[in-house]
Amino acid sequence: MSDMNELVQRYLAAWNETDAAARQAVLAEVFADDAVYIDPLVSVQGRDGLDATIAAVQGQFGGLVFSLGGAVDTHHDIARFTWHLGPEGAEPVVIGFDVAKIGADGRISQVLGFLDKVPAGA
Repeated sequence: MSDMNELVQRYLAAWNETDAAARQAVLAEVFADDAVYIDPLVSVQGRDGLDATIAAVQGQFGGLVFSLGGAVDTHHDIARFTWHLGPEGAEPVVIGFDVAKIGADGRISQVLGFLDKVPAGA
């Protein structure tokens, strides 16, 4: 997958996919086998760890959707972008910022995530 904007959109689609088998297919398309995902709440390696993380987030924030919060900024093999999590078309409940490193195969090898807005008690 050569277009980083498309890759980021597919990344967010993985976070929105509630069917486990379909989500695993998107993760295989978007993430390297040994990809690393780190944010303030979790650090996992591999697609299985990321899949479990996504399932947990969906359990906590059921019915909410991830969307791109602005333009994807890229250079070399790096993409950074803001994302929103909230009811579709409404004010986001959570806002985050991710930096993704893209491997030689065009898939994401590492994501470093930051949380800018989190509801109390989350």
